[in-house]
Amino acid sequence: MRVGLMIYSSLESISGGYLYDRQLVEYLLGAGDAVEVISLPWRDYARHLLDNLSRELGERLLNARLDVLLQDELIHPSLFLLNKRLRERLPYPLVSIVHHLRSSERRPGWKNRLYRSVERHYFAALDGMIFNSQTTRLVVGQLGVKREGIPHLVAYPAGNHIGVPISEAEIRKRFFESGPLRLLYVGNVIPRKGLLLILKALSGIKHDFWTLKVVGSLETDRRYSKMVMQQIAKSGLGSRVELCGRQINTALIEALKSSQVLVLPSYYEGYGIAYLEGMAFGLPAVATTQGAAGEIITHGENGYLVAPGSIGELREVLQKLVFDRESLLRMSMAARERFLEQPTWEQSGRNIREFLISYILERH
Repeated sequence: MRVGLMIYSSLESISGGYLYDRQLVEYLLGAGDAVEVISLPWRDYARHLLDNLSRELGERLLNARLDVLLQDELIHPSLFLLNKRLRERLPYPLVSIVHHLRSSERRPGWKNRLYRSVERHYFAALDGMIFNSQTTRLVVGQLGVKREGIPHLVAYPAGNHIGVPISEAEIRKRFFESGPLRLLYVGNVIPRKGLLLILKALSGIKHDFWTLKVVGSLETDRRYSKMVMQQIAKSGLGSRVELCGRQINTALIEALKSSQVLVLPSYYEGYGIAYLEGMAFGLPAVATTQGAAGEIITHGENGYLVAPGSIGELREVLQKLVFDRESLLRMSMAARERFLEQPTWEQSGRNIREFLISYILERH
């Protein structure tokens, strides 16, 4: 099978969506398929919209020697009209990998109405869709796309790329270690991920009782990163908060092993691979009720779900974890069990490949 994959920037970009795409490409290559990555440059939203008028891009797609073209939904502003214009002339089907809709994020209503209109046009021209969660599938369904019966598949992300999961014995050993509760944040330092909320919540808990390690790029949104640093200084948390920047491989694994709770109260997650990564190391996750975190986290069992933006609720659950270590041990074990239930990347890759062959290529 000859597969194309359209993305912005590089496949090595750091985010859960790009990780999903990389794992899929790796599986397809291992299965003997040929994969061509078609990359467009990152620009602002308006310039992406202008890509729909590009004769060069249109000719490139028409002349591509493919059996199927996958498109990371993130690239939809560049294709929402071009797909529709070319669809009847393309010799291969168009399938979108949908991680997270732009219109699901917090912003002024008029902006999201614009984004939803563009997204609606994009989805209406597809031959198939691959969703990372049931939540994402439902959100796309609420757009009111006029075409009915578009073949689709929910193929969950996995967390087994991070290494061998921690053992129950290691969790118990960590439980009996004395000292403050070791909290971990994993994700790019951007407004949607809620790091400022964490800092404000923690400022109301005695500082000697906790530490926070922040693992994620400080360069993605420098303005927000500056606000984070100002909040740390203002609250006198400099000795309790460690900003590590982006960490990969061994450094990330060590951060996960040495921590006790993952805190990532995102305003919205299309899924949340970081929660699974933490659970592989027995870390209960603190997330929000908005988005798909509830497909991973069972409130009070392997983590907590709080209202998005609620500093009070966040402080309450963090304080509980600080002082109720018996509950922490129980939840750590449950987090590990939840990770072990998750499909692996290989299983999801196999499901996607079978979907492409059975439901897309045979019907096109």
